[in-house]
Amino acid sequence: MKKIIFRKLLTDCLIFFFLVLFGISAIIWVFQAVNFLDIMIEDGRNYKVYFSYTLLNFPKIISRLLPFALFFSFSYVFLKYEANNELIIFWNHGINKLTLVNFFFWVSIFVMLIQILLLSILVPKSQEIARSKLRSSDVDYFEGLIKPKKFNDTIKGLTIFAEEKNSSDEFLNIYIKKTRSDDQSQITFAKKGIFEFRGDKRILVLYDGQTLNNNEGNITNFKFSKSDFGMSNMQSHLIIQKKTQEQSTMLLIECLKILHGFENGQIINCNENNPRNIYKELFKRLITPFYIPLLILISLILILNSKEKIEYSKFKFLSYALGFLAIVLSESSLGYINNEVSKNILLVLIPFLLTFVLYFCFMKKLRFNN
Repeated sequence: MKKIIFRKLLTDCLIFFFLVLFGISAIIWVFQAVNFLDIMIEDGRNYKVYFSYTLLNFPKIISRLLPFALFFSFSYVFLKYEANNELIIFWNHGINKLTLVNFFFWVSIFVMLIQILLLSILVPKSQEIARSKLRSSDVDYFEGLIKPKKFNDTIKGLTIFAEEKNSSDEFLNIYIKKTRSDDQSQITFAKKGIFEFRGDKRILVLYDGQTLNNNEGNITNFKFSKSDFGMSNMQSHLIIQKKTQEQSTMLLIECLKILHGFENGQIINCNENNPRNIYKELFKRLITPFYIPLLILISLILILNSKEKIEYSKFKFLSYALGFLAIVLSESSLGYINNEVSKNILLVLIPFLLTFVLYFCFMKKLRFNN
């Protein structure tokens, strides 16, 4: 009987948790996808790169929202059960409150391990793949690069301007400046330009213009009635270097070994003058998930009192206040990470100490009541 009751309560909590988690994540993902659309169009990437890049950012959204969705879902289900007098049925069937607390505490450990795997493996890998797609993709949505009456320098070393665009998708009065180095540049003027496909390449065809070449102060020019301006293999200003967030957890641990002199080697973004970013990333992946058992225990505060008691409303307020404070603490702790390991020990111990204190309070109160 107890197993059936626990399974029913856990199922209700998890169903509502997944609905909240994926519902809110989907909304945030849509808003983020809209922002990425503007970036991709201005940067000249195609829609295939856009969709893969936005989808690969979904695990990151899930990982950020999981603690909040977990606390809110479990608290809501416990409140609902109490409001419908279903918790009283549990107690009348001999369910011990401390047994219930222990059951959900072990559930929280399992969820915590999933969050660690999500933050330490899936999210960095998806971010790395997303960034690699940008690195390997070409700038091929060129129509978005030319906007009438607006200078566009999205592509490195290239500035494009067109006075207007007519109904035939022709750009009029085009100005193009291509810079190779400080003393080498090329400026092209054309009365008209239009994009054409030639094989698998996109070509900007210019009509009635001239080109000025500056090579270390030597200026030459030539006029043309028709000229092809190739735009393949061009790079944008979008940041495509590998970030710390995209590196594997094992690689970050190796970096710490190198920084502390245990090993020799070179790793990207492993800077001995500023190990704070490495500490912050490892703290986010391996320590912040330990706030999840604390959040579950906070939501279980609601079972300590019945709704018939006067102080029940205070317990509700206390539970939600402590839950949101724990979430804020887990997020704000990253800002206090220091370059020195000794100064970060307290931040590492906080979730363990708070969880132990709250669990001890549960044991003391429930055993005393028994």
